[in-house]
Amino acid sequence: MTRSILDGRGFKLGLFSPNCSGGLAVTKIPERWSASWEDNLRMAKLADEVGLDFLLPIARWIGYKGDTNFHGHVLDPVVWAAGLLASTKQINVFSTIHTAFNHPLAIAKAIATLDQIGGGGRAGLNLVAGWNQPEYETMGVEMPQEHDARYEFAQEWWDVVRDAWSKAEIFDHHGTYFNLDHIESEPKPRGGRVPVLNAGSSRQGREFAARNSDFVFTIIPDTETGATIASGLKAQARGEFGREVGVLTLGHVVCRPTRAEAEEFVHYYAEENADWGAVDYLMGLQGLHAQSFTPEMLATMRERFASGHGSLPMFGTPDDVADAIEKVHSAGFAGMTLAFVDYAGELEYFAQEVLPRLETRGVRVPQGAAAALV
Repeated sequence: MTRSILDGRGFKLGLFSPNCSGGLAVTKIPERWSASWEDNLRMAKLADEVGLDFLLPIARWIGYKGDTNFHGHVLDPVVWAAGLLASTKQINVFSTIHTAFNHPLAIAKAIATLDQIGGGGRAGLNLVAGWNQPEYETMGVEMPQEHDARYEFAQEWWDVVRDAWSKAEIFDHHGTYFNLDHIESEPKPRGGRVPVLNAGSSRQGREFAARNSDFVFTIIPDTETGATIASGLKAQARGEFGREVGVLTLGHVVCRPTRAEAEEFVHYYAEENADWGAVDYLMGLQGLHAQSFTPEMLATMRERFASGHGSLPMFGTPDDVADAIEKVHSAGFAGMTLAFVDYAGELEYFAQEVLPRLETRGVRVPQGAAAALV
């Protein structure tokens, strides 16, 4: 039976960025995540077995420089999702799509095909309006410098996809950005839709996500601030658009039997062996072209970028990590993504030790599968 991410049962946990070299750890250690297909397949099967809810990739076309060219090796998120949906049974698998670089009708058909591969209800769509100036240059596309223009384009793009999935008759679309005649789109996703996620941290991004998404994906500096962000996003969706949305955030995990072991590993990969060239290049891009982080956050987050791309750090014993996840749940979030330095190698211990604690505390709905690994 599919574990639908839209069922509203328990705090949802997913894995973020495993299709990218390094994952979220900007490190030079030789055992950093390779993002090979073989490793991704092993990771996905294990995540499915232990009861995680979803997998979320990043779409990238060029790396972030430094000694490792962080995120220079990236598996295409649509092809990646197809392979993983065909190889798993219950877990939801998203595809991340940049609206500026993909035609909406091509994506409507691709996602509908993924829905069939997954047996219905397991394919998801993560919409990205665009922020990375060098990638626009690589694609030969001009990036509007105004956030409003990027989201106006993304809104019309999404309107085309939504119509392609919902309209049985042939139709035309004549808008500001697309002039399309005699559109017909088959197959359609079962039920005429798939779960939709959108990262919204800027004002425009949050409005777009509140209007269109099932889940708003946003970075937070801490759980106290996160509680305010989550309640604000839900209130905005309810008040402005009459919609209920879930809010997700992202974290990175180092879980070890003792706190000292966890701290030692963080020091090893994120301090002694951080790829500071890639960290500084990435932070510069975020400061110039994205609004996911305020200037104040960027100024204090260099080490956090090295350890986990600026996401929420969760380091320590199984109790420490369970405590950190429980705080995110208590702050009003519907779920979160996790990242590990070695997704496949570290997930088994996390499933054995942390997932049962979350179930005991009522944060997670018991899955049963994790017990098989103990």
